[in-house]
Amino acid sequence: MTVKSMGQAVAEALGLALEMDEGVFLAGEGIGTSIHVNPHLPTFGLLERFGPRRVRDTPVSEAAIAGLAVGASCMGLKPVVEVMFFPFITLALDMIVNHAAKLRYLSGGLSSFPLTVRVKSGAFSAGCQHSHHLEAWLAHVPGLKVAYPSNPADAKGLLLSAIFDPDPVVVIEEMPLYWSIHAEVPEGDQRVPLGKAHIARLGADATLATYGGAVHVALKAAEMLAGEGVSLEVVDLRSLLPLDTATVLDSVRRTGRFLALHDATRFCGFGAELVATVAEACHGELKAPPRRIAAPDIPVPFTPPQEAFYKPSAETVARAVRELVRG
Repeated sequence: MTVKSMGQAVAEALGLALEMDEGVFLAGEGIGTSIHVNPHLPTFGLLERFGPRRVRDTPVSEAAIAGLAVGASCMGLKPVVEVMFFPFITLALDMIVNHAAKLRYLSGGLSSFPLTVRVKSGAFSAGCQHSHHLEAWLAHVPGLKVAYPSNPADAKGLLLSAIFDPDPVVVIEEMPLYWSIHAEVPEGDQRVPLGKAHIARLGADATLATYGGAVHVALKAAEMLAGEGVSLEVVDLRSLLPLDTATVLDSVRRTGRFLALHDATRFCGFGAELVATVAEACHGELKAPPRRIAAPDIPVPFTPPQEAFYKPSAETVARAVRELVRG
């Protein structure tokens, strides 16, 4: 085990994949140039190690990047492409949704199409055209897999699983976590299976399911609540598609209460699917109606004070849990 930042953990996964399989290559805007001079950014140093044949800068065209990935996958390669900011993935969705996600189905399951799309998410004072959480869009597409790590070990392990998975996988990496979160990371080819959640904190009074940076907000809220005698269980989903419903439902059946938390807007967000799943499966076992905690239904603000208001805070989470537990 070595302590690494989340960005360093992603870079380690990419380096390992490039070493292990000649069919793996990286492509994206500026991934090998001065844009990535920061050692905590995930392609730092990879161009120098593997050369421009394996680490390829591309034109500023997300549609072209996604098309390159689909074509390379069809030829038997394992492309790992980067979309610089989450809203920009809208420009790549034709290739991702109408081609990558459907090709294996159209082959009758006879062919595999390994393809990984890494996309940066999060709110980091860059405005609404660079910050827009669209994970619920992606989770609505049969044939895709969607991972959303919260810590360095999972960032490395989920990315390695994605690269060597036979299906197209979108790995969402919250950009502020690249340098703000440091933790122990297993050495070598240690993978985290897609579709397997993790209990980040055990609790008895309520279950909260979340992912990405919101996991740390939930854990902070759980610590606050513990001082008040309220025990909150935090489930880090890690993968949104496939979703580990078994772990979530098992937790809810033990605690009797459920909350979903995410930084995306509330209406039609992923939390709605979580609440519906819990309500359908655990209706007679719930002590209170399940709840969603999410961002307001507005574009992400630019200024730091407004951005802080926009994102659900630990205090907001703690207040919602108190209301749920105490009635």
